[in-house]
Amino acid sequence: MRILAFGALAGALCFTGCAKAGSDATGSPGEAVRGELRVATQRAPNTLNPLLSANTTEGFINRLTFDTLVSVDGSGTSTIPILATVVPTLQNGGISKNGLTITYHLHRGVRWQDGVPFSSRDVKFSWQAMMNNANNVNERVGYDEVASVDTPDAARVVFHLKRPFAPFVNTVFAESDSPVAIVPEHLLAGYPNLNQVPFNSAPIGTGPFKVVSWVRGDHIELVANDDYFRGKPKLARIIVREIPDENTSVNALRAGDIDWIFELSPEFYHQVKGIPNVRIILNQQPQTLQMLINNAHPPLSDLRVRRAIAYAIDKQALVDKNTGGTAQVAWADQPPFQWSYTDDVMKYPPDPKKARALLEEAGYAPGPDGIMRKNGQPLTLGLSYNVENKTRQLVAVEVQSMLRAVGIDAQIKTFPANMLFATYGQGGILTNGKYDLNISGWIAGQDPDDHSEFSSDEIPRPAHPDGVNYSRYKSAEMDAAQRVALSTSDQAARKKAYAKIQQLLARDLPIVYLWFPRQIQPISPKFKGFTPNPINESWNAYQWSI
Repeated sequence: MRILAFGALAGALCFTGCAKAGSDATGSPGEAVRGELRVATQRAPNTLNPLLSANTTEGFINRLTFDTLVSVDGSGTSTIPILATVVPTLQNGGISKNGLTITYHLHRGVRWQDGVPFSSRDVKFSWQAMMNNANNVNERVGYDEVASVDTPDAARVVFHLKRPFAPFVNTVFAESDSPVAIVPEHLLAGYPNLNQVPFNSAPIGTGPFKVVSWVRGDHIELVANDDYFRGKPKLARIIVREIPDENTSVNALRAGDIDWIFELSPEFYHQVKGIPNVRIILNQQPQTLQMLINNAHPPLSDLRVRRAIAYAIDKQALVDKNTGGTAQVAWADQPPFQWSYTDDVMKYPPDPKKARALLEEAGYAPGPDGIMRKNGQPLTLGLSYNVENKTRQLVAVEVQSMLRAVGIDAQIKTFPANMLFATYGQGGILTNGKYDLNISGWIAGQDPDDHSEFSSDEIPRPAHPDGVNYSRYKSAEMDAAQRVALSTSDQAARKKAYAKIQQLLARDLPIVYLWFPRQIQPISPKFKGFTPNPINESWNAYQWSI
């Protein structure tokens, strides 16, 4: 568990007022420091190894130091090459006609930050490390579709697939729902597993910035990699500060002690909107705020109970109260801006009377305190969220009240993010199914592929610890629709499959989707070049300046 409390503003005085060698700093407390970006994050990373990354904070930090094969531009519409020289397609021959061979041509002259040349062997090793069951990776979606990897020369890597997998290029070492970057073979190949190696705290990447220190519970300091192959970074230094309390972050932004609040919660939108000299970027993301339901826990295994919960919740009221107009009510997982979206799904307008009727149909009757009971036992459920997130806290309290109104006793439980979202091997609450209801977010990948969340064989378990079907949802219809969506590159066929998938999610309710957010990124107007793509904020960090 990480320590949540620390002297955030006291730490800010040093970072804003002290010039550092090579930073070209010319500021004083309360002013931007030229060449030095100061970022506030809510949660501490568990690791700086991108293969073990499990949340967006880790993804943001990792991509300052490491690179993927391909990424997505700031518009969110175009896949672009990074370590690869071109994006593999059927048209350019990078994808074979049968869809079973994917070839990447790599940039020559790229070096790891310790000076060792990067090569195709590093890509192959990174895939092997992802597939090593001893490593606590978050998920292996796409990577487990690979039968073998060839490296004909240092600048070419060839993936041979077991079967056609349409999302491959946008998933493997790309902008998936759990993006993974390439790691160095020469530093990591000698370990049986990577879970506790020194590299995880002092990583060496190919990326635009080098980690020089990590003071746990306080900050991470990075400096420019002047030899970065895409171009010398414009920033000299980045300070990533851990500030669990968002009120503290907002005050620091107002005072000019930080330049960016990473992924601000919607609850604070109106506060930062009123701060002079603050620019707010609202970027579309394939993201939802949701309430996970543990389908394996009675009584939540009963669809009538899950539907009663859905009818108890007034989503529009939650959106209006908590997002400041930045979000849209959600009924399934695909966002409206994506080609895979359909509105033709079952909806649950707030209806407490219908919710109670469903509970009675499931065998419950109201007790003297208004809580529904069955066989003398009250309908009591745990409702969790990560303690650092103010919006999720408020939503949890409001949902608790809505559920109480229909006779469901929801007991709020809080966890630090690095415990709630930890991998299966790290004892994560969600991955190990130690919850009833959970308010959390999900950011998907550039491709609409969501089979890792809903396919029956993706439930986390000892034999498959990297599964992310946290709701423990099982459906033969869902499995069939997912097979269609993954096996063809024809977008019309895939769109039809994803419409079916969304209809099943709305019908069966493994998750109650609350809203589609736009990510709120408050920054100093002096922070230039910041154009987050829908998945990752730091894809073009070498172009940032201040």
